Amino acid sequence: MKRLDGKVALITGAARGQGAAAARVFVAEGARVVLGDVLDCSALAQELGDAAIVVTLDVTQEAHWHAAVGLAESHFGALHVLLNNAGIVRVAPLLETSLDDYRAVVEVNQTGCFLGMRIAAPALIRAGGGAIVNVSSTGGLEGVPHSIAYAASKHAVTGMSKTAAIELGRYGIRVNSLHPGGVDTAMLNLTDEQRANAFGFLPLGRVASADEIARVAAFLASDDASYMTGSAVLADGGSMAGPLGWNM
Repeated sequence: MKRLDGKVALITGAARGQGAAAARVFVAEGARVVLGDVLDCSALAQELGDAAIVVTLDVTQEAHWHAAVGLAESHFGALHVLLNNAGIVRVAPLLETSLDDYRAVVEVNQTGCFLGMRIAAPALIRAGGGAIVNVSSTGGLEGVPHSIAYAASKHAVTGMSKTAAIELGRYGIRVNSLHPGGVDTAMLNLTDEQRANAFGFLPLGRVASADEIARVAAFLASDDASYMTGSAVLADGGSMAGPLGWNM
């Protein structure tokens, strides 16, 4: 039996990067998936076959969320898993961060996560329970220079996940936050030199692949994590294990 047999998952930010990797891993583990994004997911859906369906999902729009959850239930019969993966970043020092950029990041990363949980939770209750996995970041546990909006939004995701875990546990819904460190995706936009050298300081000495993060998400979505809720799960190559540069 595969880890996600019988599960239906809604994945946001599914068109590329961690979201697309998660869709592939979830389907390989037996799930059927609703691919939500403002970008085109049709090629990925064709690759995944009958196990996938596409919905246009701007995570800042309530109506889009209601349509996505409704599609999951009407097309696949239920919704068991929400993977809140969509996210953006704007890089600038605090003193050069515009209010528009700050609000844009918070709207996608924080408000989008909130709307997803609020609107998907009733469907998970109708399904008899399920799992919500909110993708935060190591930046949701520490400061991130030149990314104040991103850090603020990801700290919010961490706190919202714990609060939702407390409120939704009675319905059999588990809520955990997933905290990747550096991941080799378009968002990080690494050069070949950065990919080879920039993460050498980590205990594992390298950047993560999107598949590695996707497999952790699949675990948290599965019944193998049945007694985990309200947890902040690190997948960071050891970057937060302790002070750097102490090897002797």
